[in-house]
Amino acid sequence: MQVLVRDNNVEQALRVLKKKMQREGLFREMKARQAFEKPSERRVREKAEAVSRARKAARKQAQREGLLPGPKKKERVARPGAPAGNDYNNNNR
Repeated sequence: MQVLVRDNNVEQALRVLKKKMQREGLFREMKARQAFEKPSERRVREKAEAVSRARKAARKQAQREGLLPGPKKKERVARPGAPAGNDYNNNNR
């Protein structure tokens, strides 16, 4: 895994690295390897994870089909210092 440091900004590079490691599941795996997990506990955990994935997939499918409302949209808040009234999604320039 590689992260570029721009303008000697190590703090930002660390944040990016942590985010990448989180996405890869590295922290979860490290925590799981701290102690031995009995095979029976592993089966129970894997079964619960599979059920959770199946529920999530079913929920997403229902949202796509219009049976459930989709996730709430986040309102865009204007950043301080950004040009006021400028719509970046509008390509009529």
